[in-house]
Amino acid sequence: QVQFVESGGGLVQPGGSLRLSCVASGSIHKIFAVGWYRQAPGKQREWVAGSTSDHSTNYLESVRGRFTISRDDAKGTIYLQMNSLKPEDTAVYYCNGWPEVGDWGQGTQVTVSS
Repeated sequence: QVQFVESGGGLVQPGGSLRLSCVASGSIHKIFAVGWYRQAPGKQREWVAGSTSDHSTNYLESVRGRFTISRDDAKGTIYLQMNSLKPEDTAVYYCNGWPEVGDWGQGTQVTVSS
């Protein structure tokens, strides 16, 4: 089983930046591709960004050019650099395999507001 622990969220003004981190532990050899997901209040969880084992990346259209996913496989850590944040980016952010392979962690809250 794989476990994920997210951190790095917070309150930021529109236009600001945050860097999220996610530590994966457990059966991480089962993870070939990893992703970030988010769930806004009253909405279903959605995929935001993904990185394959060869570090190819893909993004939700609304975050393309603003968010960057990266990974440090030696540390079992996945990052999401978020720039030019908008109020509509407000959500709880989660990481998992891509597609999901383990239980969801608690996530980290990102609030974009002036």
